[in-house]
Amino acid sequence: MAVAVLCALAGNARAADNAVTPGALVIERPTLLSLGFDWKIAGDDNRNAEVAVTYRKAGEVKWRNALPLFRMGGEFIAGPKPQYGGLNYYNYTVPPAFAGSVLNLEPDTGYEVHFGMRDPDGVNGEAEKTINVRTRKVPAPATGGRVYHVYPFSHKGALGPNEFTGLLAAYYMGADESDHSNVFATRVRPGDVILVHAGVYKDNRFVYGGFDKTIENYGTSFDGTYYLTASGTPDKPIVIKAAGDGEVVFDGNGNDTLFNLLAASYNFFDGITVRNTNVGFLLGIKDILGADGFTLINGRASNVGRVVRDDWAKSKDFYIANNVFLGRHDPERITSWIGTDVWAKYPGFPAPITSEYAVKVYGQGHVVAHNYIANFHDAIDHATFGVPSDKPGEYGASVDFYGNDMFNITDNCIELDGGVHNMRAFDNRCANTAHLAYSTQPIFGGPAYIYRNIAYNNVATGALKLLDNPSGILIYNNTFIGGAGSLGPASNFHFRNNLILGDGEKRPIFQAKTFTSYSSSDYNGFGPNPVPGNFAWDGPPFDGANGGRVHKVYDTLADYQKGSAQDAHSITLALDAFIDVKPTGADDPRKLFPPEAMDFRLRPRSAAIDKGVVLPNITDGFKGRAPDLGAYELGSAPPHYGPEVWPVGDAPSQLRSETGPPH
Repeated sequence: MAVAVLCALAGNARAADNAVTPGALVIERPTLLSLGFDWKIAGDDNRNAEVAVTYRKAGEVKWRNALPLFRMGGEFIAGPKPQYGGLNYYNYTVPPAFAGSVLNLEPDTGYEVHFGMRDPDGVNGEAEKTINVRTRKVPAPATGGRVYHVYPFSHKGALGPNEFTGLLAAYYMGADESDHSNVFATRVRPGDVILVHAGVYKDNRFVYGGFDKTIENYGTSFDGTYYLTASGTPDKPIVIKAAGDGEVVFDGNGNDTLFNLLAASYNFFDGITVRNTNVGFLLGIKDILGADGFTLINGRASNVGRVVRDDWAKSKDFYIANNVFLGRHDPERITSWIGTDVWAKYPGFPAPITSEYAVKVYGQGHVVAHNYIANFHDAIDHATFGVPSDKPGEYGASVDFYGNDMFNITDNCIELDGGVHNMRAFDNRCANTAHLAYSTQPIFGGPAYIYRNIAYNNVATGALKLLDNPSGILIYNNTFIGGAGSLGPASNFHFRNNLILGDGEKRPIFQAKTFTSYSSSDYNGFGPNPVPGNFAWDGPPFDGANGGRVHKVYDTLADYQKGSAQDAHSITLALDAFIDVKPTGADDPRKLFPPEAMDFRLRPRSAAIDKGVVLPNITDGFKGRAPDLGAYELGSAPPHYGPEVWPVGDAPSQLRSETGPPH
């Protein structure tokens, strides 16, 4: 009798654990086009709970489907071991939750979003939630603020009461050199506009200025840094804008940091060129200080080590768009700092990393969109950072990288590294990397969304970097030419509707390694390379997370489908599925290929047509019986990559990497 009672109690306990208990629903910072959510849970040990999501514009009647929220919990992110010591970098276990995004929205628009949690074992609590939330508006100057004019040292003629020589004299109540460089209070206040007139602003930072009136000086003292410390507001930023009479160039004269905004939030730069500096804009340093609401639009950068640097956990709401960023790396060929098997025979190996990245951010609500970036080690990074904080709003989440055109990048075009929830890279084009295009090294739970992107000529490895044990990655409707890349070991990742086609290189097309039995892949199109072992699925031999992996390699898609139970609806096809995409076929891996010479649209009779699966918010508006595979739906216009309007200013040379595509 006692044994029966104990068994019954144990069974009830198991049943209670299988039921899901909803916790707090976190609304993450909105971006212009996306909304992110994180719904905490307990229970659901058998992982069969689901959360359906529908949404509509405020005032509309009809509800639309979004992707369901993404289930996570229990996945372990160890990371690599450090060079010194025995601990892994992270040792992080993903808490149980559902998270996800509503995608492809409109800026500055109100939406109703409905969540419905379901579990066959029961829901202990509120299963339905409807919330009202608004997307972010595109940052813009306010009206009614004071307007100041700034001229270079070379300006001739008298200056009026609101006209100044150099930026600091307008931003502050004055400007001076050396001992007196920091004596002035700020002049600007929220909503003010500083119009900077054409010219080169280059301080003689090694000269004790002020004595010789013929020596150009702007009050930056000996480090050549503009320390800007006034803050605007979201609706009234402090604007520093080109006046419209020609290119405005701030030249760092070889200094370390040109603009230091660690203590200045909601500063707005429009039409400014920076050059000859290590860091163009310093926005945040981990555990020290950082800014919010930084805007950089219509600008240029060249001869820089980094354009935007930020890894402060509390940073939020940056907007970096329609810029041209050119690094110091060789503009005529791809170079690399690692990979002796491919690169060691070429002069200059290992290549020095003189331009580490164009943009690095951390935090929430950031948008990096429609930039042209070339000749850097990385193009756009979310900072790897380390184990995320458990404090609300102090971890990487709800960040959008889209519409960017990236060319001749040594390592990765986009890194979503260090993100926790709702990291999004979509509608980007990445061509000519020494290594991998899109990175998740790591993701701390997810989801990270990688969708509708192009990758071409990623020389040494392929399109994706799923390394350092990331967990929670959704790879949807991409076109990758060359190979899938380094796929793990990782957890809880899912491939759908992708085209992953070989370019004739001697490397497998798709070899995945996962710690979780619920990782999955299906409805893809593969173009195998001429090698054995094109496919692999190394996964645990049992249900659950963090299992040991069994290595399974297959030569053909049919063998892989049969042996792995993955990709049951996937197909094989070749490059003739596209209108005009050619294999690189280059004996020299350093060669650059202009992507505008390719046409990644599908041919009318392509085998990729109607072979996909419906993914709400991703495949909306598909034309046929089912969505097409790859980044471009037949009959739909490809997205615009790079600046929507090319910024004022001249390229350093007429090389393709520095001029960009025709515009």
